[in-house]
Amino acid sequence: MGCSKNTVDTEHLLGLVQNDLEVIPEDADPPYVDYLLLNTCGFIGDAKEESVQAVLQAAALKAQGRVGSLMVFGCLSQRYSAELPSLIPEVDAWFGARELAPVARALGVEPAAGGAVTRWLPPRGKGYAYLKISEGCDRRCSYCAIPFIRGAHRSVPIEELVREAALLASSGVKELILIAQDTTYYGLDLYGRRALADLLQSLSAVQGIEWLRVHYSYPADFPQDVLEQMAVNPKVCKYLDIPLQHISDRVLDNMHRHIDSVKTRSLIRSFREKVPGIVLRTTLIVGHPGEGEKEFGELLDFVRESRFERLGAFTYSEEEGTYGAQHFKDDVPQEEKQCRLDKLMSTQRDISMEFNSSRVGSLETVLVDDYVNGAYICRSQFESPEVDGEIIVTSKEPLKIGDMVKVRITAADEYDLTAETI
Repeated sequence: MGCSKNTVDTEHLLGLVQNDLEVIPEDADPPYVDYLLLNTCGFIGDAKEESVQAVLQAAALKAQGRVGSLMVFGCLSQRYSAELPSLIPEVDAWFGARELAPVARALGVEPAAGGAVTRWLPPRGKGYAYLKISEGCDRRCSYCAIPFIRGAHRSVPIEELVREAALLASSGVKELILIAQDTTYYGLDLYGRRALADLLQSLSAVQGIEWLRVHYSYPADFPQDVLEQMAVNPKVCKYLDIPLQHISDRVLDNMHRHIDSVKTRSLIRSFREKVPGIVLRTTLIVGHPGEGEKEFGELLDFVRESRFERLGAFTYSEEEGTYGAQHFKDDVPQEEKQCRLDKLMSTQRDISMEFNSSRVGSLETVLVDDYVNGAYICRSQFESPEVDGEIIVTSKEPLKIGDMVKVRITAADEYDLTAETI
């Protein structure tokens, strides 16, 4: 369940046990398994509810005799370790989100000493993979529960990430998507400085890796040498995922984001100037405490002004234990939050349509992700998987998952593009 960081955790765990146990993907739906593992999300209300429902469905499979032992780990069980065992006693073992070795030991496997890089690779390979470069977070955004779920920030050494990248490349991976709670904080604990640009340089030397994409950047104190890598390194995608959350100084201050509207706008100008053609993806929160009609109007104006090529948004969810829940009143009604969200996304649809339409007729290199109903599902360096639109490609010649091919864009809507190989 949950985000791409959980996907990486799951693949690391399965990598620890894959030589001792047969790993059966969930879509295989076997009649019986000795162990059923669930990696849960505990970030916001909807995600928690989804994870709880998944645990209850798994418990029902156990009651039917289809599961020997049910084990749950990840953010939900880390956050509610005291409450969950008594609420759902059908679960045989609960584990947190910070260490995978205890789960492996519960499966009867002792992790090898020395911490060798290992990762389970799904049998149906993809041309891309997520690379988690750090764990935890030292930020203290008032609305976010991640720091007390995942703990303090801990970077993975560059040499270990390079070895993992080489392992992924050997399986056919062409694109690495760098993820963390905050990728721009990378290296401070290990090297005494921000080292994301150094990491990008090292990963670009891995044979077989063609694209490097940066997600989950934090705007305050953004490392400018990362922009230099985007501008000059052909393997670093001219694409940046940077959740800004808001633009109103009042709301940013309540969020504890350590940046104001002036610096935010200056940062965006810097991105556009130093990396011509960059595609920016951001995430925004509507209905946060302190957001009245005036502050929401500022946000809409900011979106129209900045013209983000990619934008996601969600309504504020009060999370117990956070600074926001303890000090602010969640005073925007849910109906109003949804109304604001609809207005924001309607504004963004027009911007996305304009950007996509501007690409019709252009030639672009795309990565083949899938084949569905006679067409290939692809992406260029300007689309990230799972969160952005797709390029639907027709080809007279057969293509394979993971191929990188040149296409001509032929049509566009506000989300997806269509293209043909050339």
